Amino acid sequence: MYLSKLILNPRNRQVRRDLANRHELHRTILAAFPDLPGSHPDARSKLCVLFRVESDPARTERAQIRALVQSAIRPDWSRLPDGYLQPPEDIFAGEENPACRSLDGVWETIRAGDELIFRLRANPTRRVNASRQGADTLAGKRVELRTEAEWLAWLARKGEQHGFRLVEVRASREVAPAQVQEVLETDTPEQPKRAPVPDTRSTPGLKVTGRKERGTRPLTFGSVLFEGRLVVCDVAAFRQALATGIGSGKAYGFGLLSIARPRPG
Repeated sequence: MYLSKLILNPRNRQVRRDLANRHELHRTILAAFPDLPGSHPDARSKLCVLFRVESDPARTERAQIRALVQSAIRPDWSRLPDGYLQPPEDIFAGEENPACRSLDGVWETIRAGDELIFRLRANPTRRVNASRQGADTLAGKRVELRTEAEWLAWLARKGEQHGFRLVEVRASREVAPAQVQEVLETDTPEQPKRAPVPDTRSTPGLKVTGRKERGTRPLTFGSVLFEGRLVVCDVAAFRQALATGIGSGKAYGFGLLSIARPRPG
């Protein structure tokens, strides 16, 4: 598995288009995989492609819009449109853009009982009982969860399913930096200063929007950013969740579970 970091150029017209329509961003990302072009209906799942757009919390003095992309094969980012990435003179000295590294060595060291820091942008939903009759047009469909209690209960259930349990949970609202908000609206809130090991947070964005084809009705997704600490209970199930993601809406930038080990002390 590979993890790439792309620092996007907000002045590029196609970047702006993709950030406004996450299905277009999904297509642009898949074009970096020559073996399965973006038009292939199963490309994302076959390649285990997951992505997340965010602002860099460590770069508040020069906010960056970046896309993290995880995949089963190494992508060819030279296939991105001209000017899609931030030029070298506009990024910090020594930073690679794009950057790509293997995750295999990190994942191989995961053991049951490990406590890890995590980040997850998710689309928490529930499916309405299909047996509901009458005028209920939502029967059998997924609906957005709207309250903090529902989000946290959803994440706890996903933890049981995917081999981890949460250590601490709290919720907070955050505000996007002005120059990022202009491009991403409220979808990539700036992270406040945190302790070395943060609590779990559930942060509601407003909506992530995507449109599969021109002329079709746009789709909107509720966006919640979870951060915090978890304990690994089932290594195989947890690694599977890392590889394939958590929850729905993966083609729209949801489901990528990022992990790191707490700093000593």
